[in-house]
Amino acid sequence: MAMQSEVQIDGLAKPTARSRWKQVMYGLKRDKYLYLLIAPGLLFFLLFKYVPMWGIVIAFQNYSPYMGITESPWVGFEHFIRFFSNQDFYLLFRNTMAISLLKLLFFFPLPILLSLLLNELRSAVYKKWIQSIVYMPHFLSWVIIAGITFLLLSQSSGIVNKMLVSLGYAKYDFLTNENNFWIMLVIQNIWKETGWGTIIFLAAIAGVDPQLYEAAKMDGANRLRQAWHITLPAIRSVIVILFILRLGDIMDVGFEQVFLMMNGAVSNVADVFETYVYRVGIQQGQFSFSTAVGLFKSVVGLILVILANKVAKRFGEEGVY
Repeated sequence: MAMQSEVQIDGLAKPTARSRWKQVMYGLKRDKYLYLLIAPGLLFFLLFKYVPMWGIVIAFQNYSPYMGITESPWVGFEHFIRFFSNQDFYLLFRNTMAISLLKLLFFFPLPILLSLLLNELRSAVYKKWIQSIVYMPHFLSWVIIAGITFLLLSQSSGIVNKMLVSLGYAKYDFLTNENNFWIMLVIQNIWKETGWGTIIFLAAIAGVDPQLYEAAKMDGANRLRQAWHITLPAIRSVIVILFILRLGDIMDVGFEQVFLMMNGAVSNVADVFETYVYRVGIQQGQFSFSTAVGLFKSVVGLILVILANKVAKRFGEEGVY
């Protein structure tokens, strides 16, 4: 007897594996152009995010490029113990967390605030011009931004120090002062990424029902109250999701930015996990040890995302998953 596409269970027609397979194939054929559209992104994540995960195992080996992953001897948690007992660990952890928390405290709220301000602009042409201007720094590489910083703040030939001297003040060592380094990174990040960060929030604000604003106007609410009682609650779920995702990257402060701005005078406050991995893993060839450091960062980020997601759901938010 030929296989039936459906079977009767408790009086209801239940699809068999064959019928489900037909539905999948029909969906693939119907939406083939959509799948072709997302194929490059899927291939990117497959090749550069999932396939390299196999290399995590060398964190538990004394990896040798000549012996390969399958032949390198296993050492268990030896590299992790070495890393945690190393005196550099506390310095790296302090610098990484300090920079990340400063960025989280000062940078994260600014795209939200800028989005609210842009939303209040009534002239569409003026709004587009402002958006284009604040988006532009995002497309500059950190090499260019570091170069601009040196041209402005260099003690010997920087424009700012030349202005200070012309006004009768002494030169100030912006780039070689440990007290300035963290805040300088935060300011660079604010200038470069604040405008770009408004894209998601502006999209969320665009989905707010205009009738809510009209009702608030009828009740006598000014623009500030409308933003506080309507706009912010409407985009609260987006803010929570982006905050959770930002916590997942709290151990990543941006290798390129820190590496370009770091010098011998500020190395005590500039050395972070990423620069340490580059120095130990790439320059010194300690691949297993640097992989263990990277795995530690990933685990910390994963734990923070899970905990923040649970807290968000407990307070009634959707969360990431």
